[in-house]
Amino acid sequence: MIDDDEAETGGGRVTLRPLADRDQDEFLELVAASRELHRPWMKLPATAQEFQAYAARFAKTDDESLLICVRGTGAIAGLVNINSIIRGRFQNGSLSYAAFAPTAGQGYMTEGLNLVVRHAFEGLRLHRLEAQIQPDNHASIGLIRRVGFRYEGCSPELLFIDGAWRDHERWALTTAMIDGVSAEPHPTLPAR
Repeated sequence: MIDDDEAETGGGRVTLRPLADRDQDEFLELVAASRELHRPWMKLPATAQEFQAYAARFAKTDDESLLICVRGTGAIAGLVNINSIIRGRFQNGSLSYAAFAPTAGQGYMTEGLNLVVRHAFEGLRLHRLEAQIQPDNHASIGLIRRVGFRYEGCSPELLFIDGAWRDHERWALTTAMIDGVSAEPHPTLPAR
């Protein structure tokens, strides 16, 4: 887990840090400014009460909510969640993510998602990351492709989004697909 006081850096234009209570006001302003960008793909917390419940969820689980912040200013450019982490023989996490309108289209999400991948594989010692994306969400598919994920198929009615069960493409990345990933296997991985 990335420590709350220590951002993960990669020498680029962005850093990662965990979502924290102190982010509430900026986060809610960004969600309001990004409503059209996110519709109909996702719904993020839009009120203080929703934000507090959202942040509390990540404080209680092994899942992580990481902010992509612009180096130098600290402005929040995006969000990546590593959800549904499963250990044992799977060593898998499922990603969800969102750019925010004020900085969308400037490459911050690509840089940030690359940092998240390194963190997931080296820090959390996962073997696999998955992303489920609605087929018409071309921006999200482009992002995941730039980071190196491979297409694995389409699942009808996979997730309940915007009031209906939606089809989603499945994209995945494993440690074998990334050059230079080095981490000991997680202790929950069986020897055989």
